[in-house]
Amino acid sequence: MTKPGWSRREILAQTLATSAVAGSMALMSGRANAATTPGGAQEPLGSGIAPGDDVVWLDGAPPSGADSQNWGQSWGQPWPRGTRLDKRGYVLESAGGAREALQTWPMAWWPDGSIKWTGHALPAGGGQASGLRVVPGSAKPAQTLFLREAGDTITVTVGQTVWTVGRSGEALIRSARVGSNDVLQSVRLIASAQDRPDDEDGAPALARWTGTIESATVEQSGPIRAVVKLDGRHRGSEGDWMPFSVRLYFHAGADSVRIVHSMVFDGDPAKRFIRGLGLEGAVPMRDKLHDRHVRFAGENGGLWAEAVRPLTGLRRDPGKAFRSAQVAGQATPPLDQMSPALRQNLDYVPAFGDFRLRQPNADGFSIIKRTRPGFGWIDVDTAGRCPGLGYIGGPSGGVAFGMHDFWQRCPVGLDVADAAGDTARFTVWYHAPDAPAMDLRFYHDVMGMDDYEKQNAGLDATYEDYEPGWGDPSGVARTTEFRLWALPATPSRERLAGMGQNLAAPPRLVANVARVHSAGMFGPWSPIAKGGPLREKVETRAKRELDFYIGQVDQRRWYGFWNYGDVMHSYDNDRHVWRYDIGGFAWDNSELSTDLWLWYGFLRTGRADVFRLAEAMTRHTGEVDVYHSGRFKGLGTRHGVQHWGDSSKQPRISNAAFRRFYYYLTTDERCGDLMHALVDSDHALKTVDIGRKVLHRAEPLAGTGAVVPEQPLAEGQVFMQFGTVWGSLLGAWLTEWERTRDTRWRDRIVAGMRSIAAMPKGWLAGGGALDLASGRFVSGGNEVNMSHLNGVFGVFEITAELLELVDEPAYRKVWLEYCELYNAPEAEFRARTGSPGKGRALTQAHSRFTAYAGVQLGKPELVKRAWGEFFGAGDREGRDQSRGAHRVDGAAVLKPVDEIAEVSTNDAAQWGIAATVNLTLIGDVLE
Repeated sequence: MTKPGWSRREILAQTLATSAVAGSMALMSGRANAATTPGGAQEPLGSGIAPGDDVVWLDGAPPSGADSQNWGQSWGQPWPRGTRLDKRGYVLESAGGAREALQTWPMAWWPDGSIKWTGHALPAGGGQASGLRVVPGSAKPAQTLFLREAGDTITVTVGQTVWTVGRSGEALIRSARVGSNDVLQSVRLIASAQDRPDDEDGAPALARWTGTIESATVEQSGPIRAVVKLDGRHRGSEGDWMPFSVRLYFHAGADSVRIVHSMVFDGDPAKRFIRGLGLEGAVPMRDKLHDRHVRFAGENGGLWAEAVRPLTGLRRDPGKAFRSAQVAGQATPPLDQMSPALRQNLDYVPAFGDFRLRQPNADGFSIIKRTRPGFGWIDVDTAGRCPGLGYIGGPSGGVAFGMHDFWQRCPVGLDVADAAGDTARFTVWYHAPDAPAMDLRFYHDVMGMDDYEKQNAGLDATYEDYEPGWGDPSGVARTTEFRLWALPATPSRERLAGMGQNLAAPPRLVANVARVHSAGMFGPWSPIAKGGPLREKVETRAKRELDFYIGQVDQRRWYGFWNYGDVMHSYDNDRHVWRYDIGGFAWDNSELSTDLWLWYGFLRTGRADVFRLAEAMTRHTGEVDVYHSGRFKGLGTRHGVQHWGDSSKQPRISNAAFRRFYYYLTTDERCGDLMHALVDSDHALKTVDIGRKVLHRAEPLAGTGAVVPEQPLAEGQVFMQFGTVWGSLLGAWLTEWERTRDTRWRDRIVAGMRSIAAMPKGWLAGGGALDLASGRFVSGGNEVNMSHLNGVFGVFEITAELLELVDEPAYRKVWLEYCELYNAPEAEFRARTGSPGKGRALTQAHSRFTAYAGVQLGKPELVKRAWGEFFGAGDREGRDQSRGAHRVDGAAVLKPVDEIAEVSTNDAAQWGIAATVNLTLIGDVLE
């Protein structure tokens, strides 16, 4: 019988729901369990990537150009459960059968001891063939490197280049020798800060620091990839501060070293105003002044190229051979071949020793130069966006130096100094010293808000949590990537331009997203597939919203040292701007899992532009929005005007679930460090009461999703909400377990699961008191406490993974009960729970919970209900953003902009994740 009032769509959904349940159960149980030969799993349709490849180039094809063969590669490769790590090792095999040697290491394991992720490294110039597959076997590396530890030094020999790394002292890299010539010396970290902001009366006192190594660790020693980690602090006359961690990456066949540098700001923002942050090095100069070359990469493949002493444009012509050689960066002929009229007066041609490039903002950079200190600077040229590459050297050798995401991290700069002397110096400024000093103080006066009543009133007004002393940047971090090339001679103009382009957008091998899917990684998702009109409608909006946010980053100039990688939270339709200055509506700080949305967007599409935005966000949110030292260590900061400004410090922001994608796809060790550091972050809740203000409200503030303790806490206990706190910690514990095979972390997860299952109200209780020693919830659970936020910070995705890894039937039962009832009609909710459904919202976002329950419980009516919730949600997050952006220009705005009325990143992220899950689990209904 047909229910009166059902639409044709609903009838179709009911008819197909049963088949959708059956198909999705097969997908969820079989995808991760099938042990297949590498490359042998059936591919999903519509991934947009060649189905036979295990590994692909992110940008779709091997890199081309003059510098394409000089970059080594590292990536993570997923394996279906049941695949055993082959003791012979692995090779990269092309469609034609050619094999390339790989360096391989395990990254993660399935519970049965089979391999889950492997890391692989390839020498420079590798992976150029088509049809790349990772297969067991061995092959002789075409190129190798050699690492040696002796006393206080570590040497890495790559071809004709010997890099010497320090174990102590100031020099990260003590020297690089190419053949018989030292071309690089004394690479150091430098910093400066002043004691007051620029706009206060009086001259600020400037202090300087130099990075000093305290420990050195060889993490990998070859034969293809070597990794050396250096840890230390910046030391100076004003005391030690700003801990740093540096990793040096060497690849066989590569003439460069990749440097991943992370620093923690641990100063008093009222006393330390950072001026300059840089990486500097020395370059011995052996060539004649007119054979010394300075280069800066320009925009769109351009290059600025001059000599210390120019031979072109002079009144007296040195001869074409001299002019052509100097412009090309080659050795000029012997001086006796120069025109006598110029040769005898050559010393009167000024030699320029100092060169400076500055990118103060994302829209322009300038170059100036001078002969030496004490003399005036002259303007050279200006352009738009610099890729971040410089060079100093000559025919006997030189150094190229640069920084990834250069103009995006403005204000930045490149310096060459003393190029006319015996030893030149270069500096990559990741915060330019002549830019305004950083002012990290809180942005407004909260001293009058001296009690919780006033602070809660402020929260009501601006959606930002204010509390004196809590908007503190001390403990936040930033990671920057540099690259240095040790070169036997000045490269061609074409190669230097290519080096700049590759520095800006590094060529990257990644695992085929179809392989990631077939191996069962990262919970329920699937590549794009063709289908009927409703599926097409969902896919069209999904693409449009990814495109919109990628465009907004550039259009709204979401750039800068601390900002790049984040997006804004909510939009101001009246001003036609994002609410950059309105409390909790400004920077997003991972609110409602924006990171997950972007990473699933990449996995579904394989798009390079989505990957790069997700990468930038991971670098930002895992560093800037999280505390790495101090009283808030292990916690992140809720969305706000400043990334550290909101007084709510939460595990939901430091969430390791947001970092797992980048770590496993790229093998990024820094990301691994960040996740490892979170395994004991639950202990921060002993001293940081993240729910302190809720207890002082007559009624919980709408929108906070607060769940409060049922009774006082005993010693060693902390109160945790199941989703926003405990669920956020699950990502760190799961990752630690699968990386290390240390079952303590599995046991901690299981202890929490079993204790939740034992509660009278199970997951519906919302939270409880957790015993930190055992990981068990020991009190609470007698009342229903629903929070709309509990399920939207990655707990759904992590739980979907965990329930495929651990067999806990009682927990599965209470979790599925929660998934089924969260969006249930009020009457059904009351009948099943005995309580009202107060606290439920985000209906559309939770439609994926309904879909999951429908599939797991085999209930077609839940499948039908899930699509109704997704397409017809009537609450705030269900607003229609499907019509796309429109252009606003003229006097209404500073510049023409694209906007979506009432756009919300919460909505975009949760809609995108729900769409991904629903299409995966119950998408057949839409066909």
